Amino acid sequence: MTRKKIELDVDFIGGQEKLTKEEEKALSDFFKKRKVTCQQRLAKNTTKTIKRSKTTT
Repeated sequence: MTRKKIELDVDFIGGQEKLTKEEEKALSDFFKKRKVTCQQRLAKNTTKTIKRSKTTT
């Protein structure tokens, strides 16, 4: 049995109304928090690789 592919119109997700100030602030806070956590992970990973060093004997 084959499945039919359904083409979705993803240009419009959700309602057509503008975001409220509370929704804008919630989204802004979410992206700021996500950016900070991503930067912390990158910093944590880079410190691990910096500590390692090869010694030639």
